[in-house]
Amino acid sequence: MNTRRRMIIIGIAIIGLAYAVVFKHYNVCIYLLGIIGYFIWSQYREGTVFLATQAFHRQDYEQTEKLLAEIKNPDTLRKGRRNFYEFMKGNLALKNNNIEEAEYHFQLASRLPWRRDNEKGMVLINLANINLRKQDYDRVNAYLELTDKLVLTHRQSDIVAKIKEDVKKYN
Repeated sequence: MNTRRRMIIIGIAIIGLAYAVVFKHYNVCIYLLGIIGYFIWSQYREGTVFLATQAFHRQDYEQTEKLLAEIKNPDTLRKGRRNFYEFMKGNLALKNNNIEEAEYHFQLASRLPWRRDNEKGMVLINLANINLRKQDYDRVNAYLELTDKLVLTHRQSDIVAKIKEDVKKYN
């Protein structure tokens, strides 16, 4: 749910809360306070990352960027959302040829917990590619060593093999 919709629901709940207080429906007040609390909590801990992820998978990068911009302080996101936030920010920076910013976001994403090895593998592959572009082969090899410890998809394994071949050409 995006920020605007959350605020509309909170506003309606506040109006309902005022009505419930005036007419002494205190049991309804408790439910409405719970709803308000949940939507405030979800704004700070969940943000619009899920919607941005859906837009990212549809390759709607403009919408992804807009939804990620709604998150004012990514430090408040829970770890399960922050990792995807940083991953998408890194990919958007790569799309805009901003290599330094992309590396920063992928570095943050690599330090966060991931559920699956192939998700973390994508982050490490992107870091290896960035450092390959920068011709920092020691760091490329370090990232590739980390990917060797992960269970990757066939496609990711092929990408890692290609990067290793490219590094051998330049060493």
